[in-house]
Amino acid sequence: MSEPLNTYVHLRADGLSAVLDLSDGRLPAIVHWGADLGELTGADVATLARAGVHPIAANIVDEPVRVGMLPEHHTGWVGRPGISGSRGGQGWSPKFTTTGLRVDGVAVGAGAEQPSLLTLGTSSLEISAADEVAGLGLLLRIELTAGGLLRSQATLTNAGEDGYQLDDLVLAYPVPPVARELLDLAGHWGRERVPQRRAFTTGVHLREGRKGRTGADAATVLHAGVPGFGFGSGEAWGVHVGWSGNHTHYAERTFTGEQLLGGGELLLPGEIVLGSGESYTSPWLYGSFGDGLDEVARRFHRWLRSRPQHPSAERPTTINVWEAVYFNHQLQPLLDLADAAAGIGVERYVLDDGWFGSRRDDYSGLGDWTVSTEVWPDGLHPLVDHVTGLGMQFGLWFEPEMINLASDVARAHPEWVMATGERSPVPSRHQQVINLGIPDCYAYIRDAILAILAEYDVGYIKWDHNRDLIDAGTTPAGRPGVHAQTEAVYRLMDEIRAAHPGLEIESCSSGGARVDLGILQRTDRVWVSDCIDPHERQQMMRWTQQLIPPELMGSHIASGTSHTTGRTHELNFRAATAVFGHLGIEWDLRKATAAELEELGQWIGFYKANRNLLLRGDLVRLDYPDAALNAFGVVAPDKSRAIYSFTAMDAYDAVLLGRLRFPGLDPSRRYRVAPAMVGRPPSGLRPPLWWGLERDYTGELADLAAGQRPRFRVVADQAGVELPGSVLVSTGLTDAPINPDHTVIYLVDAID
Repeated sequence: MSEPLNTYVHLRADGLSAVLDLSDGRLPAIVHWGADLGELTGADVATLARAGVHPIAANIVDEPVRVGMLPEHHTGWVGRPGISGSRGGQGWSPKFTTTGLRVDGVAVGAGAEQPSLLTLGTSSLEISAADEVAGLGLLLRIELTAGGLLRSQATLTNAGEDGYQLDDLVLAYPVPPVARELLDLAGHWGRERVPQRRAFTTGVHLREGRKGRTGADAATVLHAGVPGFGFGSGEAWGVHVGWSGNHTHYAERTFTGEQLLGGGELLLPGEIVLGSGESYTSPWLYGSFGDGLDEVARRFHRWLRSRPQHPSAERPTTINVWEAVYFNHQLQPLLDLADAAAGIGVERYVLDDGWFGSRRDDYSGLGDWTVSTEVWPDGLHPLVDHVTGLGMQFGLWFEPEMINLASDVARAHPEWVMATGERSPVPSRHQQVINLGIPDCYAYIRDAILAILAEYDVGYIKWDHNRDLIDAGTTPAGRPGVHAQTEAVYRLMDEIRAAHPGLEIESCSSGGARVDLGILQRTDRVWVSDCIDPHERQQMMRWTQQLIPPELMGSHIASGTSHTTGRTHELNFRAATAVFGHLGIEWDLRKATAAELEELGQWIGFYKANRNLLLRGDLVRLDYPDAALNAFGVVAPDKSRAIYSFTAMDAYDAVLLGRLRFPGLDPSRRYRVAPAMVGRPPSGLRPPLWWGLERDYTGELADLAAGQRPRFRVVADQAGVELPGSVLVSTGLTDAPINPDHTVIYLVDAID
């Protein structure tokens, strides 16, 4: 056996420090994870670690409890253990000794008498460990990423002769005692990612996802912070499990005062039994720290944007025809929609559900991935050729993980339906789950999709997933199959992308029920929600961005009356909401008036002119005491430009809000601030004096007769004002009153 490790590691990047204690052959423990500590000597780090050792208090074990990133029961830790499992009742409380360390793939010496110190930037560590008595090997991967995320992953190997049943493997990061408030997200279909707060009290706050997918109610990011932490200030620590199947997030405070945030995959009974020499690898656990939620979010955003596969800011404007035609596929109306979309500058056209097999409704056809000859006697070629001839990319909807029992494939292969025992799982949306863990089934689905992609010029897939995995058993004998299904989905996406490197995939799952960093390693955006009502989308997009940047959020302009809520909104509000994501349209443009098409074209033009900022800027969200105001912005990384949105979600507590601030700007620079007057002004607008506008009564009678809002014109040299960034950040400008469910957008440009 190799000599045990005896070292400390100080990871530093992007204003963050993580100090790891690997002394005396023990599993790594986090001594500090948070604000940058600056340059530290080996003596500094040793003292820092020693200064954190707890005294022996009454009625606890007689040795100080050291909580590692994989908490171990044998140390006296009586909180949630990192590993739960056994070998027929043996090996249930392992004691690991570290035996090796690799930094960015290079081995580092071990066994020194005195602990050494490694100071590193963005780096990847691999720490090997073993428990020879329990017959277990462990490999921990710890990385500090671009942007300053701390992420970790564990691989457990059965080094014994007989099987080892693994019931749970979770990693955890400590948070300091000042973090006494928790924040995570909840929600449901049509209203995803709703924030919820509570005190961080003794016990476990456990968020389990047992749906076989991430879930519309997923915690997404579980935070602990100082009481009252907000977007702009207040230390906060957050964790996210990058996994698209069953999973856990948890926050634990013990009776001794230790506090942890952790998570991992939720394993079903008997789902992972390791044979001799077999291994299990956990999902990545991502940790982010910041002074305020915006900084926590920006670390996620910057890491995602650093990836080589991350989509360009030149994201094409999209039309999806689902809410225009639903299952009623007819060539001429779809051609007309393509003509209307191309005429206003749309760059991608997506044909949704209903093009294959017997799929005329949601009762049949899922799994039969061949073009319906009934609806498309000439195949999809007439539509695809027309769309691409207009200069647009063609996209197509699939739901590869699902099956209708009323389908040719289900009739031919009933054994491909995931099930437990002899019973059929309860249906959901009239469908079941097709078992991609069966090699023949996997090959059938893969080959069917690849055949469509080979025949047609498809540049984009909307990949849907419309039900939870209930009784999701697999062969043999209905054993739990969620883990294998999740891995098979990842493998399927990887194979399809490898065969078509330019293909983009959207993750849609009953809307936003699969938003996680596991699926986003293989996809290019998520569908935030099936609800496109801008009132709901304002909040859903606000909180979805706690994990992902705006370019990964599908954000569409829907019809005037929402198909999911029945609310009616003016185009100004629908468009002003949608431009802060990957812009698209979900509206029957054949029914739009000429004035609406003209205004819609202006918004598309605004998006195209500004998408490099909208989709690459740093997110800033305003903390404001009146919850009726939803205000946020995107600021260029060099702080040369910014775009801010101020939305009245409801009637304000007072008639006027007074001065509103513009966070994120450089206090030492001067800026020009002006309203972005795109299309018709928002209803109820009362421009403040600093706008330099006045009401234009020319043609007002005709406008009023046509039901149009008033117009405004510039009366100064140009609209807006020039001020130092210090004034805009700290004092702000008087707001412009508008009616509820309306938005004002400001453009901010540095002038020196």
